[in-house]
Amino acid sequence: MPMAHERFEFDMPAPAEVVFDAFHYHCWRLRWDSLVSDTHVTDGAPCPYVGAVTENTGGGWMRGLAMSTRFVSFERPRLAAAAMVGRSFPFRSWAASMKHRPGREGRSVMVYTYTFEAGPPFLRWLIEPVVKRLFDRQTTRRFHRLQAFLAAHADEIVRWQHASAKDAEQG
Repeated sequence: MPMAHERFEFDMPAPAEVVFDAFHYHCWRLRWDSLVSDTHVTDGAPCPYVGAVTENTGGGWMRGLAMSTRFVSFERPRLAAAAMVGRSFPFRSWAASMKHRPGREGRSVMVYTYTFEAGPPFLRWLIEPVVKRLFDRQTTRRFHRLQAFLAAHADEIVRWQHASAKDAEQG
């Protein structure tokens, strides 16, 4: 049985730099992401980097789900990819990537791809299709929330980016 795999494309109402930061800087992500109630880089960094491990606790009815991920790619604002560290029921393995490309008129396109295997192995044939259906629905909901958040707050993120750049120049 092949692993569960899917690819989604979302038209985003902001440039790739803004979308990338809204997802990967945890100070922004916790304001819109319906799948997490807490997320952080284990060493306290404000966002992931190649090799960073993040701890993610589920949100809403998935609050009991927790997953650690290690970033295998982080190329702001174009690409980020991570894989699960250890196990987190119902997942035996999990990996995802986000690619961003410019769109028209200040917009961008985010391409989210995932692959996972659900378990335990002897029940995979039964569990994996159900998990995939739920994961696909939650992924769509999640990124529609990001679209709505960006439609309302992209300017706020741009101001934050400019202030962060000034601080880096002075510091």
